[in-house]
Amino acid sequence: MSSENNNNIEIENAKITNISLTMADHGMLTFYITLEGNGWWTNYGGYGIGGGYLGAKEFSGSSRGLEAMMRIMDVVGVDTWEDLKGKFVRVEKSSLGQPITTIGNLIKNNWFDIKEFFKND
Repeated sequence: MSSENNNNIEIENAKITNISLTMADHGMLTFYITLEGNGWWTNYGGYGIGGGYLGAKEFSGSSRGLEAMMRIMDVVGVDTWEDLKGKFVRVEKSSLGQPITTIGNLIKNNWFDIKEFFKND
């Protein structure tokens, strides 16, 4: 779990209902994971992991972005990005309107905080 003040943090289960890897409409490669819980849903991710667009002359990529994707796969316990869809995770939820930045394995004490991971980038 994250090391921030945990006074208002709730741990809830969520299902990964969709995944996407896209460079549409913004010239940057990003990934999103749609999480659904009890009466709520959100997109997790959205960090730029590469630059480019259809028809671009140059493309770039982020090794940190690929590492983040691999860490997410490790936390969830899947070998392929496509296998994320349909899996369950735990999430740290704070106050209403705050993004979910930390996901965890449903059984093991294995967590990933994407905001903390990209903090110094």
